[in-house]
Amino acid sequence: MTTKDPLADLSPLSFLQMFVTQSVKFSGQAGGGSVDAIEYLGLAASSCLELHARQQMDLPERLDHDQYAQLIVHIKNAIGGDFRAVPAPPGVVRVENRRCPFGVRVQDAPELCRTTASVFGGIAARSFGYAKVELKKRIALHDNCCEVHIYTDRKAAEGQAGDEYVSEGKEIVSHQALRDISVRVAERMARALCPASPTGRPRKPPMIVAESRSMREILKAVELVAPTRSSVLISGETGVGKEIIARALHALSPRAPRPFLAVNCGAVPQDLIETTLFGHEKGAFTGAQNLHHGLFERAHQGTLFLDEIDSLPLLAQAKLLRVLQEGEFERVGGRAACQVDVRVVAAANKPIGSLVEVGLFRSDLYYRLNVVPIAVPPLRERPEDVTGLVHHLLAVLAVRHGSPTKSLSDRAWAQVMAYAWPGNVRELENVLERAFLFTPGSLVDDVGLRDRPQGAAVRGALAGRAPLRVAKRQALQSMETRVLQDALERHHGNVTAMAREMGITRRSVHQKLKYYSLPAAPYRDAARSSSRRS
Repeated sequence: MTTKDPLADLSPLSFLQMFVTQSVKFSGQAGGGSVDAIEYLGLAASSCLELHARQQMDLPERLDHDQYAQLIVHIKNAIGGDFRAVPAPPGVVRVENRRCPFGVRVQDAPELCRTTASVFGGIAARSFGYAKVELKKRIALHDNCCEVHIYTDRKAAEGQAGDEYVSEGKEIVSHQALRDISVRVAERMARALCPASPTGRPRKPPMIVAESRSMREILKAVELVAPTRSSVLISGETGVGKEIIARALHALSPRAPRPFLAVNCGAVPQDLIETTLFGHEKGAFTGAQNLHHGLFERAHQGTLFLDEIDSLPLLAQAKLLRVLQEGEFERVGGRAACQVDVRVVAAANKPIGSLVEVGLFRSDLYYRLNVVPIAVPPLRERPEDVTGLVHHLLAVLAVRHGSPTKSLSDRAWAQVMAYAWPGNVRELENVLERAFLFTPGSLVDDVGLRDRPQGAAVRGALAGRAPLRVAKRQALQSMETRVLQDALERHHGNVTAMAREMGITRRSVHQKLKYYSLPAAPYRDAARSSSRRS
């Protein structure tokens, strides 16, 4: 006799209600503050809830105020509320509620109101480009009703601030804008670094997945620093993606049309590091039969990425400092100074400051390199990025091996989210590629991580400190991804048919597929292959 899954009959909205309530309860038991986590949960959930609601409502892609009000009222009432829209001034949407979806328990956890504010704000910010939410009355605070004002116009919000409307909430920045930063950087990298191939098809650059706030902040810093001449020192463990950050700095700079060269200083023998960087004259040493141009000359007017610079010998450090300060150097065995214009981006997987203290790294070079420090956190400290990376890497693997797209089962997802990833993104890619190659079907059920170290998410849960953000993002993104994957399979990659079924525009479907790295082409190719075989 089989046991029925108790979650099988839950709609996404009912699931969210249960999930949020239990999350707040768990957060309180764990002794952690839940306000920021609950607010972030609602903001991230808004896109999933909007997709689900649009499947049931005939609404255009761009909403006016009345349609927006219909949408948010539909969402809240679907989970047990009694919301209705009421008249409001221009630039403001106002809704009232007489029955809380979370029942009387909301008075024990008034933070739940932040979920409502974030859901309303997230949808409004995507629709109108701006949103500020005010919780004027709350049943959670023993008012006779809930009254929510959503400002969609900055002037309207500023005009009311401190007067009739006293804001309790926060201005909600467009969540879509935060998502789009990695796409924007990737597109600019594509234009700069990936000209058309001989076949005429554009080459695709490496995608920078930035779901976590820390990675988004890094990409914002890259956009600000890239156009300048400042030296950048990138720190982080092996495999976190330091070279991709360096390539983004180059691609977004005026030097993009010129060369980008990279060298791992730790992989070059010490007796060859100077000739590798600065070149040598003919006859400079035994075997030097020709003039050799080093990396600095070849990277003239471009960017030179020096990885593992912490392994650079002290003599080479002195020459590197001269290049950075004077823009000149001498080849090995040469006497004439060579002038170059090169931007140096360095990276290290060890704290260089500690090497300076023991005399293994020049302090003057360290300060010259460390004008703009960028620290890339390890993957275990940004589990929000794991889901996006998995989707992206599976799509890349499908193209690389000429195979239909594959996805992970619940069991495989549990393995991925529980693992600590000491090898970071590089290890994640290798594990997924191995599982991809050895899985005959379209569903990967085992990625071979059962006997490996547990990650922070599982260790925290076992200790009663599970991060809410990890569980939330895994649940919500998994839900939306499954909806899209199922639609892709049913309609064989036909985006028009998917849009018609979901009640949204083709453009919206394309955006969601792009965000989750779910290309439609492999599903169409698989359908054509199946048709030919039959």
